[in-house]
Amino acid sequence: MKTILDLNYRKIVLLLMVMFAVPAIAQEEGEKKKISVSGSVDAYYQSYLSASDDMGQSFGTSFAGDSGFALGMANIVGTYEGEKTGVVADIAFGPRGDDATGGFNINQLYAYLNVSESTTLTLGRFNTFLGYEVISPTGNFNYSTSWLFSSGPFSHVGLKADFALSEKVSLMLAFMNVTDVNQNLTGAYSLGAQLGVAGQYLNFYYDDGEALGFEIDYTGGFDLSDSIYFGVNAAYADNDGEGFYGVALYPQVSLSDSFGLGLRGEYFSQVSDLMTDEPSVFGLTLTGSYSLENLTIKPEIRLDSWSDDEPFLDSDGMASDKLSSFLIGAVYAF
Repeated sequence: MKTILDLNYRKIVLLLMVMFAVPAIAQEEGEKKKISVSGSVDAYYQSYLSASDDMGQSFGTSFAGDSGFALGMANIVGTYEGEKTGVVADIAFGPRGDDATGGFNINQLYAYLNVSESTTLTLGRFNTFLGYEVISPTGNFNYSTSWLFSSGPFSHVGLKADFALSEKVSLMLAFMNVTDVNQNLTGAYSLGAQLGVAGQYLNFYYDDGEALGFEIDYTGGFDLSDSIYFGVNAAYADNDGEGFYGVALYPQVSLSDSFGLGLRGEYFSQVSDLMTDEPSVFGLTLTGSYSLENLTIKPEIRLDSWSDDEPFLDSDGMASDKLSSFLIGAVYAF
């Protein structure tokens, strides 16, 4: 174990040395180059309201699956931007980072080329274009994650091309390994596409049954007023009769410059040719968000209720179709 830890620390030190050595190169005259370092750390406390904390259960969605005090992740994002090219290195550690990367610790690692003002090519590992929620807790209003996010892809390795067709219309096309695969050991590939119109996105993913199969996903949102936002995510996925579908709504209200409330209401159903009754879940998550400088505190209450399934245990240790919890997360961004 010590050898593994030593290797990880050496990797971190080497990464930091590279990140902070690059500015010296960036001082070349006549070239516009810029380096930046950002990141976040997060942790949380969770206690179940409908069950004992010592039963070892969780909602089943990604991240925030422990009771008591627990860690999220620490990530460091280094970016280097030149006139037409650049690189991004996003390194993640901790339970959330391990789950997101399969223990690979590299959340994103890619280079890009601005072919023109309207066309950009990107090669490497990048986070998925599908879905409303993201891996980093700084990008989500709710601290826990949805069933739609947990069931879809996290990241892709491949080549994508982004086109700004107009001020409000964009198109992305991608040729990649199958989802969440860093090394292509099978010779299988996937295709991706995204059409964006005025902040609304229609996403497509396809592999020939090798991983996810086919997924179509809509992600968008609307400003109902200066203080009220309404987000939407809907998806359908099928892989030879196995898959899922669902919809999640995200109404959010800003009550002051530092505090807001957000509700996630989600309906999610599993699809299988092998099941007579396909189980579905209805989830409600109410989250507060209080910001002080770079620190954000997120108190949260969550209730999931399943139909045709009893995957949880109640406080007496009996099978139950419901699970509820109170969570408070702390996220620091820099």
